Amino acid sequence: MTSTSSETRPFRAADLGTLVVLAWSGAAPDGDMPCLLAYSLGDGAGGPEAASSAVERLLLSTGLRPGGELVDAAARPGLAVSLLVEAGRAVVTMPHLDGQCVPPPEWLAAVGRRGHAYLVFTTRPWPEAGPGRPVDPGALAAFAGAEETLHAAAHILLPARGLRG
Repeated sequence: MTSTSSETRPFRAADLGTLVVLAWSGAAPDGDMPCLLAYSLGDGAGGPEAASSAVERLLLSTGLRPGGELVDAAARPGLAVSLLVEAGRAVVTMPHLDGQCVPPPEWLAAVGRRGHAYLVFTTRPWPEAGPGRPVDPGALAAFAGAEETLHAAAHILLPARGLRG
């Protein structure tokens, strides 16, 4: 007789593999929108499937649901996800991890005007776009805009904070 456990597997940061955060700004009717894309390379010991499951567990434990509605973090003060923009860096912080990147100047200008950024944190691994490797804008647009990526992601509007306020 085989039985299955109804327990949820605990989150282990090592299952994520390498976590990457990319920043870009995209045209919007009211000016450029600063965007962040967070994803795993799927290079952990358990491979892409384990990384995808780990990202999903991380998001769910933070109160975010992949494939769910856009979450305005300013309207959910208890949400344990934040964005710090300081010294030319963007740092996304949540329980169990910090992800950071050096955004381009146009992203910094857009986040300065808007006061927030749009984070897409997907459970879909993207092994082709690792740290330190240039990302072709067409490849980024194809991955970030793919239905598979968007439906597997939590979407969060994050207020940008600095160390001084």
